[in-house]
Amino acid sequence: MLKKKIIKKDHLKPFLRKLSKGSDLIAPVRNELGDLLYQKIYSLDHQEIDLAAQPQESAKPFLFPQSERLYTYDCAKGYKFEPEKDGKPTVLFGLRSCDISAILYMDVVFMRGPKDAHYIRKRDKTIIIGIGCNQPWENCFCNATKTGPFLEFGFDLQLTDLGDRYFVESGRARGDSILDSWPQFFSPVTEEDKRLRYQLVLEARSGFTRQVHVDSAFKRIEQEGVSPSIWEYLAKRCDGCGGCAYICPTCTCFTIYDSPLSPDKGERIRMWDSCTHIGFTSMAGGHNPVNPQKDRLKRRFLHKLYYDYREFKRPSCVGCGRCLGICFGGVDIGLFVEMVCSSHKEPVEKETSILLAKLLVEAGLIDEETMQKALKDTINRGIPLGKILVDNGLVTRKQLAETLIQEIDSLGKIKSPGKGA
Repeated sequence: MLKKKIIKKDHLKPFLRKLSKGSDLIAPVRNELGDLLYQKIYSLDHQEIDLAAQPQESAKPFLFPQSERLYTYDCAKGYKFEPEKDGKPTVLFGLRSCDISAILYMDVVFMRGPKDAHYIRKRDKTIIIGIGCNQPWENCFCNATKTGPFLEFGFDLQLTDLGDRYFVESGRARGDSILDSWPQFFSPVTEEDKRLRYQLVLEARSGFTRQVHVDSAFKRIEQEGVSPSIWEYLAKRCDGCGGCAYICPTCTCFTIYDSPLSPDKGERIRMWDSCTHIGFTSMAGGHNPVNPQKDRLKRRFLHKLYYDYREFKRPSCVGCGRCLGICFGGVDIGLFVEMVCSSHKEPVEKETSILLAKLLVEAGLIDEETMQKALKDTINRGIPLGKILVDNGLVTRKQLAETLIQEIDSLGKIKSPGKGA
């Protein structure tokens, strides 16, 4: 039976110091610019671990680096390849549930079928200590992808913040071994600890402010496909920068090239790539079988929300929400899901949008020309008119509500007979 313990917060640093001896300790730390990133801890006394916010990047680079040397080669007397030497063991501390789930997905990519020895060597020497999210952040939707806010497996240890202490649970035999190796830092779990953790988990599950209907999107794509107008709209807004892929904890596309160091020697380098890059599918003769303007986002979104879902019964998006904040064009996976899910409601929503537009124009809140542009945007994007108007600052939610309430009241007066009737 996997073990559960309590560790006081002032015992955490001494425990990490013992655990990471001879290993690289990686944890969320703010850099000199104030950015919260997973970084190597050189001194627990001089670097402050920050568990109060979501790191801006995932822990992906520590298992699958953005650029890594796979081999050195020497072709002076035939080709001779020397693989890169192993690094130190690693302790990944403070990982959120979505980032641990992303590592489990990378395990499938790199350890199934032709196994990636470079990834496996790092993975086998990595201890994962996660922390559940008592309060989901604004862009998070891991509840929709079944990857959080707390996990039941995939970690060595998982922490839950109980205030002045952490509830610590083991997720595998290695986690039990860690708890047994340093019993001086831990105390038994009480019934009150269990009750409080249970309450925090329930509150976290009900604390999501963003609703992303991933399951509905998969069913919609499976049954009816994706409207070409959605791809065209998203492609127009996509600049092809690859930021979504680089920030995404589950994007694993890469390219490999040889870098000469001398006429006879060189390095074989693996670097991240992105399926949204125009050159990703370019062929040697210059031909590109994929239309870079219309279709470049198909691979990304269908891979994550359809093909992987069909094969593994869950998407390869882990709901971390980072792509929602990184894309200056607003081409994120949340918008795609919203457009796919709303497209089947077009006839009803068009009629509803026209009625709402009429009410707002009659109320003098928006002029006719501006409203016609908003209606056109609604049809092209498949997003409700009210959301477009609020997002663009044309009306407030309060004004929308008051307009609808007045209309409902007026309808009630028409249908209800007076006292003298």
